[in-house]
Amino acid sequence: MHIGIDLGSRNVKMAIKEDGELKFLLFDTVSFYRKYGKLVDGELVVDFSAIGLKEIAKIVSTGYGRQAVKIKGGEEIPEIRAHALGAVYQTGLLDFTLLDLGGQDSKVVLVRKGKLIDFLTNDKCAASTGRYLENMASVLKISLDELGNFYENPVELSSTCAIFGETELLGKVVEGYSLEQLAAGVNYTIFKRIAPMLKKLFSPKVVFTGGVAYSRALKHIIEKELEVEVVIPREPQFNGAIGCLKYGGGL
Repeated sequence: MHIGIDLGSRNVKMAIKEDGELKFLLFDTVSFYRKYGKLVDGELVVDFSAIGLKEIAKIVSTGYGRQAVKIKGGEEIPEIRAHALGAVYQTGLLDFTLLDLGGQDSKVVLVRKGKLIDFLTNDKCAASTGRYLENMASVLKISLDELGNFYENPVELSSTCAIFGETELLGKVVEGYSLEQLAAGVNYTIFKRIAPMLKKLFSPKVVFTGGVAYSRALKHIIEKELEVEVVIPREPQFNGAIGCLKYGGGL
């Protein structure tokens, strides 16, 4: 059994290859650490048997930014490398720009001939992350899935701050804008935050990964505004874990 693990800020994602079968496991990060993880001498000891994973030949992990920890008995690789490997494996593309929008950070990676060339990250502000979308969906009293439907006639939201953005959105609610316009405005706010990074590391093909990649609205907005093709791999949320699995020889 080979295991690739992405220790994300909101979720822990596992890609597992066993007897030729590829499967995935998803955990809430806090619950995962409480149930299965324990930090010992700077390394994370994971009780894999409690998860039902035994006879493990290789473990490769990556993690969220500077909070990454090494799993005892495994190998750790940088998250940018893991995500680039995962995107190349999942899409078969060699030249593209990778956009990964996760729970609390955003990454843009330039890949040429299958190799990582350059990257930009934002892990200091929640305004272009899944957390921001969760907050805005909560204000609008809709699900994240429903929020991802709207991109037409967006209301103008000038604040790119996750905190002040909520206040501004509430003001627009009071002004009487429709739910569709408000939701589209939220999605365009995300685009405005990531657009400078995508333009700097531009490719005509953008591979979109991370939990936010399930947003149909963001895919449409990026394609329309930047005139690019957006490719969403089969498992966007598990892309980093798949990259770890690939690095460790499990794929």
